[in-house]
Amino acid sequence: MIELLNIEKTYYSKAGDIHALKTTNLHIKEGEIFGIIGLSGAGKSTLVRCINMLEKPTAGRVIVDGADLTAMNDTQLRKARQSIGMIFQHFNLLASRTVYDNIAFPLEIQGLSKDEIDKRVRPLLELVQLETRADYYPSQLSGGQKQRVGIARALASNPKVLLCDEATSALDPQTTKSILDLLKDINRKMNLTIVMITHQMEVVKAVCDRVAVIENGIIIEEGPMIDVFTNPQHPTTKEFTKSATNDNFAAMLKNMHLSEQYSNGSKLITRISFLGNSAGEPIVSGMVKKFDVDVSILYGNIDHLKDVPFGTLVIEISGSKEGIENALAYLHGQDLKTEVIGYES
Repeated sequence: MIELLNIEKTYYSKAGDIHALKTTNLHIKEGEIFGIIGLSGAGKSTLVRCINMLEKPTAGRVIVDGADLTAMNDTQLRKARQSIGMIFQHFNLLASRTVYDNIAFPLEIQGLSKDEIDKRVRPLLELVQLETRADYYPSQLSGGQKQRVGIARALASNPKVLLCDEATSALDPQTTKSILDLLKDINRKMNLTIVMITHQMEVVKAVCDRVAVIENGIIIEEGPMIDVFTNPQHPTTKEFTKSATNDNFAAMLKNMHLSEQYSNGSKLITRISFLGNSAGEPIVSGMVKKFDVDVSILYGNIDHLKDVPFGTLVIEISGSKEGIENALAYLHGQDLKTEVIGYES
């Protein structure tokens, strides 16, 4: 659906050139929700604005639904942009227009009749649950309602792609959840390809199918969201995943005296990650029954990655060296990720 081929973007100035994007390649599949996450200044907003050519790349090609946007003239580009909707962090609504008229605005520009516009706007008001707010002005709306108007306006032209640039950053957590639920519903009902630009891993883990992590204008990690979240490779990605979990076990580690080797009477500290169906399996109790070991739970947490359960359990295994080794081998043989933290004396 969306292909970015060797995209580069440089801003030239007398004060010095800024290389916002450096040889970036991405392939976003039709109908998926794709997340692009990075810190402020990483290049993520520049990247998303290159997709609809609001920013013209310095080099490379942008292909959307088989059409090369970088090869188009201005007239062709204006037509192509009708299939790419966009919503923003600060809503960008017209204060002097009602909710209805804000949604209708892009259709008026396209020259549609009042009847045609009404046939488009009314179902969208229902989709974003603002049927009773059609005659309200932006000043009369909450932040979440304003973003719902922005979403409806972006969908007015029946786009195939929806770009979301920090669409939930200005919203409180509860409102953010409602907007993310709405976007998932739209994705499901309309098979709409959605690109989410964010600095919040919470957003990525709630809705995204795949994710790319950008840093200093470079994609440093990319893959299925669950893989990136449960097995991050780059230090920056690891920091993002930590920020999106309730894992406060790191503080507990500071008070432990850990060794890499077993000594008489020491206890093995192990972190277990459960994914999907394995999150509900009685694996620890099964291990205790099979081997001559004792197990204490030091920390536990259950979360969700989109709709998939994801659990973390930190346990302390005590017993003989042989019993601990057998228990560890048993854990490694299960459908879960096992990380040895160390032996505590």
